[in-house]
Amino acid sequence: MVDDNVQPHIATLEYDGRRFNVSCRVAFDGIEYVGRLWFADESWDDAGLPDRGAFPGRTREEALALARRLTSQEILLRYRRALAEKRRFVGLRRATDEILGKIRYLNQVAISMRAGLLDSDGAAAEIDLTERQLHEIIEKLKNFAGLEG
Repeated sequence: MVDDNVQPHIATLEYDGRRFNVSCRVAFDGIEYVGRLWFADESWDDAGLPDRGAFPGRTREEALALARRLTSQEILLRYRRALAEKRRFVGLRRATDEILGKIRYLNQVAISMRAGLLDSDGAAAEIDLTERQLHEIIEKLKNFAGLEG
């Protein structure tokens, strides 16, 4: 999954005496662009809380357009859902997401090599590097297991 780390502002949500910046992270999953809302309190120092709902589109702009069409009430309901489904083991989830991303990348490299889009030597080096990165992440999993936050 390719993520360009740009999260355009969608709205500002006021809820329970707090202000949240609502943005949309869009990533290409190899088939379509998938957008997800993120809710970040101005006092938070992290990326915020993600919505589990997705906005699929043929282009990045199409996914963003779907997010921008939401009403204030719909954004509020999505925030409440995100809050109710908030993950407790964030570090472990982040490591798991990173592992899945590396596995997807590994598969794409192998597919591209077999299709003749990448030379064998370059693809083999990329596969070796990705495998080493996977082992490094797996070795760190014990540090995240059972820790909330």
